[in-house]
Amino acid sequence: MIDFEFTEDHRIVAELARDVVNKYLKPKIAELDRSGAHDPDFISYLKDADLLGVCIPEKYGGMGMDYISLGLVCEEMEYVDTSARVIFSVHTGLNSMTLYSWGNDLQKEKYLIPQAKGEKIGTFGLTEPAAGSDAVGILSTAEKHGGKYILNGEKMWISLADVADNFLIFAWTDNVKKNNRDHSGISAFIVERGFSGVTTGSIHGKLGVRAGNTGWISLQDTEVPEENLLGHEGEGFKIAMACLDSGRYTVAAGSTGLIRACMDTCKEYASTRKTFQQSIDHHQLVKEMFAEMVYGYEAGRLLWLKAGWLRNIGTRATRETSLAKWFCTDQAEKAAYNAVQIHGAYGYSDEYPVERYFRNAKGAAIYEGTREIHKLMQADYLLGFRADKEVRCPLPAYEE
Repeated sequence: MIDFEFTEDHRIVAELARDVVNKYLKPKIAELDRSGAHDPDFISYLKDADLLGVCIPEKYGGMGMDYISLGLVCEEMEYVDTSARVIFSVHTGLNSMTLYSWGNDLQKEKYLIPQAKGEKIGTFGLTEPAAGSDAVGILSTAEKHGGKYILNGEKMWISLADVADNFLIFAWTDNVKKNNRDHSGISAFIVERGFSGVTTGSIHGKLGVRAGNTGWISLQDTEVPEENLLGHEGEGFKIAMACLDSGRYTVAAGSTGLIRACMDTCKEYASTRKTFQQSIDHHQLVKEMFAEMVYGYEAGRLLWLKAGWLRNIGTRATRETSLAKWFCTDQAEKAAYNAVQIHGAYGYSDEYPVERYFRNAKGAAIYEGTREIHKLMQADYLLGFRADKEVRCPLPAYEE
């Protein structure tokens, strides 16, 4: 029997997330967005609420909730602003959940537990100036010398680059395979900000998510202890794809929060704005735009909830997560577009939040796999050109 009811724990964690983001970010988000400023205090509030390890087991310092709880938190975060959800995408989805799956006991003790408690912040470094969707196109290298690796390279478009304490970095450990574009020559490393040769900077002038920190990471002869190799040598590409699975899940869930924000903001505006002697929510073409928002929200939510349920029972959900990410981000873009249209000239100014929703929605159709990548994935699954193989360290099922 299919049960569409949320548990009491689900309701509690969603309410907690809603309270935190409404109290500590909502009052200042408009000004933060205008100034392009990241508020470092907001992360400390998330830490105090124990949300940064929401789906990490208690024995590793987390809250011990399930993966649907993570999705609900992401929806509530993005309802206020995408920058809040991005923290969960990179810290929890891309980094901490990867350490939970692939890390050994020492790595979990040293890095996962502090991150789940919010004492340290983690991020993810795969993208480079010349490599985005083409992950095998990265140029970063890691050469082994004795009991350490020497890393060189530059990562670009990294969320929390100037904020994070720990970086999950991907680099080539086999130059022959690098030249042959054989992904089994890529490895993954846990890199601390304090390691020699690590420098970071912020990127300014972004179209959207202006209240979130985005930047670059430079590695120049950075010495990384061999015990900071995540998984085995040559497993980096597989680990990166597993990371993206979890990250895409958080993006999909968050996007439904943006759609809901568009619906609520437009509903309030359309009920008071009058044209031709009646409020515009009575006009048929305005109703059509509302209907499309409802369609996107309800269908999108079911897609990410299915992906979350599969995670809970320990079933790989790459195909379902890809579809959820593509659909939800696509519908968020459309909802934000319609929200601006409903607001008319006011939607073209920052007097109302819909122009911020419009700018923020665009990014999600690019990061964590572009819309085009997900279209190809779904077609390949259907046509039999793609099938998921077993991974050595799958994401553990939820244990109550």
